[in-house]
Amino acid sequence: MPRAKKLTKEAVREIFTRFAAADPTPQTELKYVNPYTLLVAVVLSAQATDTGVNKATKKWFESVRDPAAMLRLGEAGLKQHIKTIGLFNAKAKNVIALSEKLLREHGGEVPRNRDALQALPGVGRKTANVVLNVVWGEPTMAVDTHIFRISNRIGLAQGKTPLAIELGLEKVIPADFAQHAHHWLILHGRYICKARKPACPRCIIRDLCSFTPKTEDMD
Repeated sequence: MPRAKKLTKEAVREIFTRFAAADPTPQTELKYVNPYTLLVAVVLSAQATDTGVNKATKKWFESVRDPAAMLRLGEAGLKQHIKTIGLFNAKAKNVIALSEKLLREHGGEVPRNRDALQALPGVGRKTANVVLNVVWGEPTMAVDTHIFRISNRIGLAQGKTPLAIELGLEKVIPADFAQHAHHWLILHGRYICKARKPACPRCIIRDLCSFTPKTEDMD
């Protein structure tokens, strides 16, 4: 695939203007009931689908809603609930460990601080950014595989690492779109600009995108 041409400031603004018009208040597709359950859901979603995580957490999030309840459930009990999710053994260990640390160091509350979040077992920069954005509305950019792919593909930002893409997007996305930007990009990558065959005929930004050839030209 040829290297995408970098988009102009005007094109970037128009892209997010269209995203906002189509979906003014995008939401995470992970189901949660409070900041703690969101944190757990995002940790579980690594290398797994949101649908799979939601299916696994649907029932036990009704009763396990805080770190103390998670510790009462225990690692073995948690594994029984999440065994359909990839890497469930490691994830169960991390969820129990982060729950212990939240109780020990944060009074059982999820901290509103990226460094503190990343100090929790199983929590990386992407997870911390999701929590900060969804819970507190901070304009963070959580770069997952979808955002990494489409940023390089359409010319929004280019880089070889998620951090490079995150920093690149922060430079080009207009401030008035920053809060919802990562959700728009995730959803666009998940449902339209898919990895194997982008749905260019259904894309609302196809005339602005640097990706070539468009899928109708590849049939």
